Amino acid sequence: MRALFAWNLGHSNLPLGHRTLVMGIVNVTPDSFSDGGRGIDPNHAVEHALKLLDEGADIVDIGGESTRPGSKDAVSAQQELDRVLPVLLEVKRSRPDAIISIDTYKSTVAQTCINAGAEILNDVSGGMWDKEMLPALATLPCGVILMHMRGRPENWRTLPPIGDAVALVKQELSDRARAAQAAGIETSRIVLDPGFGFGKSFDENYPLLAHFEQFHELGFPLLAGVSRKSFLGRTLSRDRSSAGPSSEGLSSKGPSGGDAYVASGLAPLSERLYGTLAAETTLALKGAHIIRTHDVRACVDAVKIANAISHST
Repeated sequence: MRALFAWNLGHSNLPLGHRTLVMGIVNVTPDSFSDGGRGIDPNHAVEHALKLLDEGADIVDIGGESTRPGSKDAVSAQQELDRVLPVLLEVKRSRPDAIISIDTYKSTVAQTCINAGAEILNDVSGGMWDKEMLPALATLPCGVILMHMRGRPENWRTLPPIGDAVALVKQELSDRARAAQAAGIETSRIVLDPGFGFGKSFDENYPLLAHFEQFHELGFPLLAGVSRKSFLGRTLSRDRSSAGPSSEGLSSKGPSGGDAYVASGLAPLSERLYGTLAAETTLALKGAHIIRTHDVRACVDAVKIANAISHST
């Protein structure tokens, strides 16, 4: 089910497909939904990144701006660099062989961080929010992750229903890949991410999960991130009046990123681990090449079992 690729990271190739790789999340922000802003301390962020590597992360993804639902305050490129660059440099100093991804949609941040040693650029906008991003990436020696997102975090609550989620996300991801190729980014450098929760209402995420294998038809390696997200929190809610996929969302149209700020009816973050593992195991069985997660140690164990199952069929 999982096609094999050699992901071109510029100065090296990373084999994809033999097993599901795990990408650990390092947020260097004051408003991350997942850690209450503790990652804004660079020493804490470095310690956390090294811990994720020790737990088995194949890649660590460092981000300096929150894209949680409802987020409105943009961070300047310099602010973002002030947050992520010291963490990147110290992790590389401590673990020269670590593979580092930078989560940004700003071309200037991408250029500085790739030149400082990061191997991967992870753009949640799929190259759409900064017109200089794709041309810049064409000149940089790195792997590129293009994610699907509808709208921007500040307007997710007002987006109309998506309709056929799988068909729309497939088409728009294909469009983003073609735009990247047209800008001069080699096909071998591109990984695609359907963007669970990013501009999708609670119940619009489950078709993407149930039919994830259809995204292989695009012909690119696939990354997926469902860790602790709100659509899982809604389903896991102990509030019987709002639990279950069929009633997810705020008036059935709410955002489903991964925040702790969305109104009642969500299981708290501390109660989303087992549901996250269920979704991540499903994704591994459906052929995800990389899973992006907060809980690396648990995810590593889960995908080991999923990979063993896949290899035995």
